[in-house]
This record gives sequence, C-alpha cells and structure tokens, in this order.
Amino acid sequence: MAGRTCEAGVDGLTYHGGALDVAERLAPDAPRPWIDLSTGINPHAYPLPDLPPAVWARLPDRAALAGLEQAAAERYGAPAGSVIAGPGSQALLHMLGRLAPRGEACALAPTYGGYAEAFGAAGGGLTEACTLEALGGSATAVVANPNNPDGRIVSRRDLLALHARLAERGGLLIVDEAFADFDPGASLAPVLPESRTVVLRSFGKTFGLAGLRLGFAVASPDVAGPLRAALGSWPVSGPAIAIGARAFADSAWFAAAADRLEKDAVRLDALLAAGGWRVVGGTRLFRLAARPGASHAFKRLMAAGILTRPFAGHPDWLRFGIPAEEAHWRRLAAALGG
Repeated sequence: MAGRTCEAGVDGLTYHGGALDVAERLAPDAPRPWIDLSTGINPHAYPLPDLPPAVWARLPDRAALAGLEQAAAERYGAPAGSVIAGPGSQALLHMLGRLAPRGEACALAPTYGGYAEAFGAAGGGLTEACTLEALGGSATAVVANPNNPDGRIVSRRDLLALHARLAERGGLLIVDEAFADFDPGASLAPVLPESRTVVLRSFGKTFGLAGLRLGFAVASPDVAGPLRAALGSWPVSGPAIAIGARAFADSAWFAAAADRLEKDAVRLDALLAAGGWRVVGGTRLFRLAARPGASHAFKRLMAAGILTRPFAGHPDWLRFGIPAEEAHWRRLAAALGG
C-alpha cells in the first residue's frame, strides 16, 4: 500500500512544478534545504523595496494601477491601453476560460497542464493538436510561446496567420507568453490584432517573485472590456502595484538578469550533458532534458533533496530550472553524477 501511495504522489508532481510539500512527504529523509528546480521561476529575484505603510493599509489606487499597466505596456511594446493587470497569469487564464465560447479550447501540444484545468473549470474542456493548422477550426486556440515544456517558438507570422483563420469564424486566440520576457522576438504583443486576441505575460517568473501573484493580459478591445469587468475594482494588491511598477522601470536590473540567466542556461546545458542527458529544449529559465530511465533519475534526485519536473506522457523527460546559488550547483552536479 505504501508503494502505491508513493507512486500516486509522484504522478501528482507531473501536473505542475513547485509542489515541495508533496516532495517532502515522498522523500522525508532527503537532505535540507530542498532545491526546487521544478518551476521556471527566475532564481535571482528582484530585490524587494521598502514600501510605505499606506501601500498596505489603503485600497489600491486606480491611478497607480493605470501607471503599472502603462509601464507593462512599455516593457512589452504593447499598444497603450491594451494591458490589464491581474492576480497572476494563471488566474487570468481561468477568467478567459469563462469568457471563451462554451469554455472550450484547443492547445498546441505538448503543452502546459494548467490549460486543461482552466477550461475544465469553465465547464468546457481542452483538446490538443499537433499542428497550428489543426487549431484553426477551434472556438479558442491556445499557444504557449515560448512553449512550456520544450521552449518551442512559433513565429509571429504563423501566429498572425492562425489568428486570421480563427477570425473568419469568430474564434479567440490566446498566446501564453509566460516565458517570453527574456526572449521576446516572436511576441505578439507589439503587433496585437484588433480583435479576438489575448497575450498573457507572467511577472512572477521573470522577476523571481511568484508569490506576489501578478500577471498581465495584453488584450484586443473586444476582449479587454469583459476581462476588466470580470476582474472587478481591485484586481491586484497595493504592494504588487508598487513593486511591479518599480521593477518594470529598472532596465539595468532587467538587462543584468537576462545576461546572467543566459550564462546560467549554458552552464546547466553543460552540466546535464556531462551527466548523460540530452538537452532537447528550453528557455533561459528552464531546460528540458531527455534520457532513458529519467523517471528513476527523478526519484534519485528527490532522495538528494532536489525537485525537478517529470512528465506523465514523456517518461524520458525531466525539466530542470536554474539553480539559485553555487551550493545548489554543486549539489545538482553530485546528484547527476550518482
């Protein structure tokens, strides 16, 4: 019975990263502190500023929220007035599920497991397609770009062609650009179509502040209105507004973070290759690696207090986030060499 419970728990870790509480139950004797490489969150977080007490004590200011959204629009190169702040891109995705026709969507595979949850909660569901052409006949098409988990990039030209096919039948295009901040070349935000389009961006992944729960939708006017109404009067907290606005204005920090993560990704590629892994994709925030017996390696890494991301449909895959500090790099090297 205990073995079956353990296997069920491991299966649960394939849904999304960050489930350290599950990992701790499955490997109670693992060394502490745990190293969580299961998420694609920047391990070098933006430094938290001192905030005035009023930011915590007062309801969020509408003008401050508008300033945050304008700062986000400038960062993303998006049209003025098109950016909507929300309590994380996952929450925005769930709201879009309720706004989508019949709550149904089709996503380009392989894809992020949270889409099925969002559209299932909306009373519809999610199917997957292997080609962009197959998405063209859906009521709502979802494309992660760069893709999670393999970092695949769909060109801006192909996304616009997909939008044109969807628009002919009133379909909605959702492009999830949660990992695009450091690789924005194919972003749809600067060329946002005038109707039936939403681009999602994650603040927490880029700035290493996932617990702040801040995300953005870049939406065409016909989608922006209903989405703002669904979010209500105070969609994000005062501290999130203050920290987000300051971080977006800090171009020096952003440039340094991009450079550091690029070097980290190259280092991780070399470390994985030395351990017998083949890097099959990724972004600056994660690498997807493959090798036979990856599921056994996943459990061995857990026993060493290192959580990575397995995939139920791809037992030879593991996704590795970027280690946060030198001690974590050393522990990972030792565990991979075991």
